[in-house]
Amino acid sequence: YMLGALHYADAITTVSPTYASEIQTPEFGEGLDGVLRERSYALQGILNGIDVAAFDPATDKRIAANYTVDDRSGKAVCKAKLQEELGLEVRDDRPLMVMVTRLTRQKGMDLVMYALDRILSGGVQVAVLGTGDRDYEDGLRYFQDKYPGTMAARIEFDPALSQRMYAAADMFLMPSKFEPCGLSQMIAMRYGALPIVRETGGLRDSVVPYNQYTGEGTGFTFANYNAHEMKDAVERAVRVYREEPEAWTGLVRSAMAADFGFERSAEEYARLYIDIL
Repeated sequence: YMLGALHYADAITTVSPTYASEIQTPEFGEGLDGVLRERSYALQGILNGIDVAAFDPATDKRIAANYTVDDRSGKAVCKAKLQEELGLEVRDDRPLMVMVTRLTRQKGMDLVMYALDRILSGGVQVAVLGTGDRDYEDGLRYFQDKYPGTMAARIEFDPALSQRMYAAADMFLMPSKFEPCGLSQMIAMRYGALPIVRETGGLRDSVVPYNQYTGEGTGFTFANYNAHEMKDAVERAVRVYREEPEAWTGLVRSAMAADFGFERSAEEYARLYIDIL
């Protein structure tokens, strides 16, 4: 049925431009890459959006303190409150990196397990919220026991806690093996948490990698599905956080100002429907 639909549809869409290219390859096409290449002229990727009114640190009642891109003092309050809540050392000199995710290989958890010891021993606080494969759940509990005050694992589904984590975080780790679009990185940027992502699917389309020469960017990226590359990206982010506070502030401002509203996506869909007609 899917094959027939792809042959006869007037238009084919997916949720990011990069993923539209990726599904035309055997690695991502799930056996349908041939027909997607054949009909590439009808295939388009339109990046998803988020509800910017619901995800607004200036008005969000679910977080400890509100803040804006021009006055981020409330974010420091959110960080301290979350550190206290999760049993982490309450310190403003340590970067806090969070993950809100399904604990699966698709989300890059095998890379995280390989590199987490090095990351934690480097003085980065890590907090993870999610459920998934038992091996990853147990692995996170192990690191929480090994690094008390530095690592927190919450093996549960808790939307309210996830909101407090976005608001508190300095960095948001999302090293997905594949990601058609992804919304978490957009929410993280809205709350001033700089994403560290692999350049795949919507992650590539939504996160602008930091350029140390121009100061431009909204996060940090790595290309290959490799734990060492992921660790290097984390270490780059930590180095900027600790040694280049002005550059870090510029990145946070750019991330918080990025437009991921539904209006942008809706306009692209409207143009597509008009073109079909």
